[in-house]
Amino acid sequence: MPGRFFLTDPVSDLTAALGVPAGTVGNEPARQNIAPGQEIVVFDGALKRMRWGIVPVGRVNARGRPVMEQIINARSETVFDKTAFDGVGRAVIPVNGWYEWTGEKRKKTAWRIGPKDGGFLYFAAITDLWTAPGGLEVPQVAAVTCEPNADVAPIHHRMGVLLERADLTTWMGDDLEAAKALMVPWPEGRLHIEEAGDVNWDGP
Repeated sequence: MPGRFFLTDPVSDLTAALGVPAGTVGNEPARQNIAPGQEIVVFDGALKRMRWGIVPVGRVNARGRPVMEQIINARSETVFDKTAFDGVGRAVIPVNGWYEWTGEKRKKTAWRIGPKDGGFLYFAAITDLWTAPGGLEVPQVAAVTCEPNADVAPIHHRMGVLLERADLTTWMGDDLEAAKALMVPWPEGRLHIEEAGDVNWDGP
């Protein structure tokens, strides 16, 4: 499942791919290392920025206890059943790819994963609006995950739900059952995976 994203193509390429204006996003600089808690470009019919990570303030788990942790990824198997996700919206996180890690804590190998033919990947996502103390409203987003395909399985036991460009409207539409049908592993053979030893994990 995505632990970091990268978005390195110009916003003009993204607007062309989606057929929408840049809106409030403006000129997003190339970002090799997008971490949880940071703002990320999101598409919900328009391009905008949201905080990656949902803080489900005021929500409870199945035992009725408050959900306190930040949620950056939500499991497709339960995302529309858990009370912690009541009332969330659906959107897409468009990126050029994501990172996963393998190995022991001090000997981890980072892997860069992107589309084999270049361009964008569209991650299914849920959105929420957190009203912070003082009334500040913070739009939030979390990626939706599923079982991995054969390409990703050697690296991680989960992967993000990836959507075809033609399915974005269905994912964000009113038909929940049609959206649920899209939460399946990405077809095999369409991802390029390589070691990512050139990333500055402390920088952009």
